[in-house]
Amino acid sequence: MTGSPNLMANILTILIFLPLAGAFVLFFLPRENGRAIKHVTFVVTLVEFLLSLPVLFNFDGATAAMQFTQKVAWIPQFGIGYNVGVDGISLWLLMLTTFIMPIAVLSTYAAVEKHVKEFMIFMLVLEVGMVGVFLAIDLFLFYIFWELVLIPMYFLIGVWGGERRIYAAVKFFIYTFAGSVLMLVAIMALYFYNYKVTGVYTTEISALYNLNLPVKMQFWMFLAFGLAFAFKVPMFPFHTWLPDAHVEAPTSGSVILAAVLLKMGTYGFLRLAMPLFPVATFDLMPLITVLAVIGIIYGALVAMVQKDIKKLVAYSSVSHLGFVMLGLFALNLQGIEGGILQMINHGVSTGALFLGVGIIYERSHTRQISDFGGIAKIVPLFTLTFMLVTFSSIGLPGLNGFVGEFLIMLGAFKTSPIATVFATSGVILAAVYMLWMVQRVLFGKLTNAHKLHLTDMNPREIAYMAPLILFIFWIGVYPQPFLRKMDASVNAFVQQIHAKRQAAIASAPVGETLMARYFDVRK
Repeated sequence: MTGSPNLMANILTILIFLPLAGAFVLFFLPRENGRAIKHVTFVVTLVEFLLSLPVLFNFDGATAAMQFTQKVAWIPQFGIGYNVGVDGISLWLLMLTTFIMPIAVLSTYAAVEKHVKEFMIFMLVLEVGMVGVFLAIDLFLFYIFWELVLIPMYFLIGVWGGERRIYAAVKFFIYTFAGSVLMLVAIMALYFYNYKVTGVYTTEISALYNLNLPVKMQFWMFLAFGLAFAFKVPMFPFHTWLPDAHVEAPTSGSVILAAVLLKMGTYGFLRLAMPLFPVATFDLMPLITVLAVIGIIYGALVAMVQKDIKKLVAYSSVSHLGFVMLGLFALNLQGIEGGILQMINHGVSTGALFLGVGIIYERSHTRQISDFGGIAKIVPLFTLTFMLVTFSSIGLPGLNGFVGEFLIMLGAFKTSPIATVFATSGVILAAVYMLWMVQRVLFGKLTNAHKLHLTDMNPREIAYMAPLILFIFWIGVYPQPFLRKMDASVNAFVQQIHAKRQAAIASAPVGETLMARYFDVRK
């Protein structure tokens, strides 16, 4: 597929600001016409997805270079530019974002009835921030989009959420904003250090990659960036805001939160923390690996005892994101490609799980597992769909989750075999809590049918679940097209951080301990 030269030259900018133009149109529509507002929002997000397809089909997977780049001097006296591009690491996250948004909007048609206009404007602004984060290759621009995401998500949870929505929204905001402040301080330190060394003010990420930062500085700046990203992932023990946000958010909010927002944290590690601070990355790898494995097992164990289906799925995200972090910090090709693929898989599978929970909640107004039982007899299509999604989340061979987890295990075993062995228990635990949930909700004796008022999936619900099911099978059976697009970028990334780390430690004293390296403590 090819596009016109003018379109392709500006395609990333169009993708960033098209949703903003859509929000501007919504501003002038009468708020009484909620149906038209939903239709316009859906069309905007669908056009956004269709416009992202030329990026995918014209993307050259043979090179690690940034593609479709656009650079405009924005605040030149301070070295700040509007600089966007896409490589094999950000490509699939861009596609995941544009793919999931029309699905999320379609799921709101029956669920959102109050303040529809404001809700849809916030959805479109949220898309601006998410797409911008994955396309920005200027540090200042990245931070602007990173912060932009906070505002609409805060209101989506706080206004359209459940009974404890204010508590959940404030907790979400405080956690993520605290991390953002730390990142801002580190960005300023990096900016002024670059000026001190080169005499040039710049926030261009590719230029900052060339800096040879002192190892002590790398350590503290990795902590600042890493905490910001760890809050967003969220990694254990920074995960406590996630279950509240998921449970209280409206269905579409939970879908976007799981599918895209959490991936901003893992993407931040890949795009910034690891390549900018490779020595600290390798030195802290054992700690992060341990935290990832704890998150895998802890998330699975807590999910197992949940009575609320949505909360169970929320804690499963803590476990699944632990696998992603384990793969990324294997710091080799298999682990990182597995981690990126698992980001996509989690977005598809967990997004679909939240949509499934939303479907039965809209009919029954309950998410308590004990209120269901035996509903497979009255909603067979929903049962089939929900079971497929559950199997994909468990990681059944032939479905998407298996491919991602297998690559992660392969990569992690090369660097941390003991941690990998412990992590495999998370796969077993996931099968236990997911299948137990399915058995209690879908099968067994039909007890509360007269109270639940359940009907099977309608055409609109089939329309937004069908593409997710398609991708579950496609990635599971033939993942090569997905891996081929990221091969060159991930290979170059791995070589770059290993080379920078080797160069940095070559000049270190023989036998230097970590304490001596970072805290001037003699061995």
